[in-house]
Amino acid sequence: MDEKHLLLGIKAGSTECYRQLYEHWVSRLYGFVFRYVKSEPVTDDIVQETFLRIWTNRKKLDPNCSFKSYLFTISYHLLLKELRRRLNHPLMEEFIKCQYEWAASSDYVEEYMDLERFREALVKAKQKLTPRQCEIFELNKEQELSVAEIAERLSISEQVVRNQLSASLKVIRAELQKFTCLLALFLYGF
Repeated sequence: MDEKHLLLGIKAGSTECYRQLYEHWVSRLYGFVFRYVKSEPVTDDIVQETFLRIWTNRKKLDPNCSFKSYLFTISYHLLLKELRRRLNHPLMEEFIKCQYEWAASSDYVEEYMDLERFREALVKAKQKLTPRQCEIFELNKEQELSVAEIAERLSISEQVVRNQLSASLKVIRAELQKFTCLLALFLYGF
């Protein structure tokens, strides 16, 4: 049965059509989600929630529209919620949106930006900073404090904060050269 007929069946409440559509898409959706969260339980939750929402909103399905786009849009929003919870980073949405557009527009696009490897490399790069540089870097780039707020909190001048931040950014950029896109999202999102 083609996808349009399956969607019409689901819209009418057919669990058999739903099962067939689920079996057709579940592995591709699972692979897409797992690439970002790198956790089987979290991936399972997002995939199951995506399909649950499809069933719950089955009356609104439009058999003439791309089911793939609808499916990946739902999972995209669930992924954003999970990744925001994990990283609490305002530009993570842009990263995931870019990945979603690639996944929704083609059957398979090789992934060159790996979030988990970036996070691990960032941790290692921060170990090369002095304790003060690391503290200032984290306050500015991870806790989103301004230079003035950091200076006040640490009882140092704003110029010292700027100097320490500049020095730490040189080290971080040098260590994370192969993650240019993610680094730009991380550094310039604040």
